[in-house]
Amino acid sequence: MRGDGFCLMQVTVTRGGATLLDQVSASIPAARCTAVVGASGAGKSTLLRLLNRLDEPTTGRITLDGAPIDGMDVLVLRRRVGLVAQAAVLLTDRVLDEVRVGRPDLPEAGVAKLLERVGLSPGFSLRATAELSGGEMQRVCLARALAVEPKTLLLDEPTSALDGASAEVIGELVAAYVSAGGTVVLVSHDHALIKSVAQQVLILENGRLVECARPGDLDLGSTS
Repeated sequence: MRGDGFCLMQVTVTRGGATLLDQVSASIPAARCTAVVGASGAGKSTLLRLLNRLDEPTTGRITLDGAPIDGMDVLVLRRRVGLVAQAAVLLTDRVLDEVRVGRPDLPEAGVAKLLERVGLSPGFSLRATAELSGGEMQRVCLARALAVEPKTLLLDEPTSALDGASAEVIGELVAAYVSAGGTVVLVSHDHALIKSVAQQVLILENGRLVECARPGDLDLGSTS
């Protein structure tokens, strides 16, 4: 799973006259966890969406393992680079079917294993998605993303609706995913999570990248 990772070169995103990202250049190495932090509106979610082409740069260039992503088939890229958004969107009526959205042939035992990885019981697959809490929806969306075995996970506030114990489970999952060679780009205000799993932190301020450092070198309390 190892490779060069993402490289953003002078990336700017403008929408409706507003600049969401401004001349951002950064490297996101493979087989590492990179956290992206900043105040609300700093451009964090926009950056995530660029990496699997849910959004496109107005100017600038993004590469993955040395190849421009705008030349890649979008569906192939999104299977390789999975996104779990902060606002969970469920597409089916039952958890079993939800986890199988991108992989319909996944056996029930495989679904159960994925649910266990995100801290849900195997029997949870029989639940109706309409009955799920916000935290349960987040974890089902994460299981759905993992089902297609992406090389990169883009996680937008994955613990925002979780209690402390459930957040620890997600932290352990991220750490194990990276240890196995996966790449994670994590947007989070959970400073404990960032310190425990990230090897690099990108700090955005008003759409600009103002610092790139190791978690231990930063006062994360001043970034959100």
